[in-house]
Amino acid sequence: MQTKRLGNSDLDITPLGVGAWAIGGGGWAFGWGHQDDNESVEAIRAAIEAGMNWIDTAAVYGLGHSEEVVAKAVAGLSTKPYLFTKCARIWNEKGEIGKSLKEDSIRRECEASLRRLNVDVIDLYQMHWPEPDEDVEEGWTTMAKLKEEGKVRWIGVSNFSEAQMKRAQTIAPITSLQPPYSLLQREIEDSILPHAASTNVGTLVYSPMKNGLLSGSMTKARVENLPENDFRKRSPYFQEPRLTSTLNLVEDLRAIAAKYDCSVGELSIAWTLRHPAVTSAIVGLRNRGQLDGVLKSATLNIEPADFQQIEDLLSRHGL
Repeated sequence: MQTKRLGNSDLDITPLGVGAWAIGGGGWAFGWGHQDDNESVEAIRAAIEAGMNWIDTAAVYGLGHSEEVVAKAVAGLSTKPYLFTKCARIWNEKGEIGKSLKEDSIRRECEASLRRLNVDVIDLYQMHWPEPDEDVEEGWTTMAKLKEEGKVRWIGVSNFSEAQMKRAQTIAPITSLQPPYSLLQREIEDSILPHAASTNVGTLVYSPMKNGLLSGSMTKARVENLPENDFRKRSPYFQEPRLTSTLNLVEDLRAIAAKYDCSVGELSIAWTLRHPAVTSAIVGLRNRGQLDGVLKSATLNIEPADFQQIEDLLSRHGL
């Protein structure tokens, strides 16, 4: 895979990175249900073998478990991928998740992530959410200190508005932004992506297949049979009438995907990568088989007429 420089960093990363949200497993508020750790390790190693050179995780995924699985997956590899993780979500002994951008909290989170990932330095440390908003400055000041101290190489933000990015940038440069972006969720196109591009902030988009809805393999039956501890049960994107409209869109996208001999999921990911402000896309992998449904998106060259057809389909389905 070809690489692109991530914002103002010295990291050259592949168009696709491994997303480790779901491999955190079930048993926490935003889990995807039970996950086999051995399948997670196999999926990560297969993705690295296929050319992906970075993994994105977070302390809160599985309440620390995702980071531990990532560490297991990369242990012993001769060429190790970049490891990106996040802070600003904490939890108590009951598994209840809280929000903190206080300096002492972020420092504790950083040390815990270093231990779980079994590394001396984190390649990219990201502020997961800008919450509470009034503490953004304290949180970002702490992130900058961690970089100066050599605990982390580069610092980024996730789920920030343009205004919040500007506030942080008065303190220290932002290397990366991680926002949600897909055919179904395009709010960042108006001001956030232009601001990132104009200030040399790399953009790592998450949920390009919108939690599997745009993968081409989701059906109403699968949605109905999602386990109760799968957060998608509560997502408005998985509720009617939006669910039917989205699945109808996917059916219409199959003809375009067939033209490029790719899956609907690969077409959906490639759609996000076509934006000049987007550096890379995060693709979640729960098993080795899912890798085959995403790889081609890294090299797809979609014709402008087909992008326009996709726009027409979105309009037709009211999405």
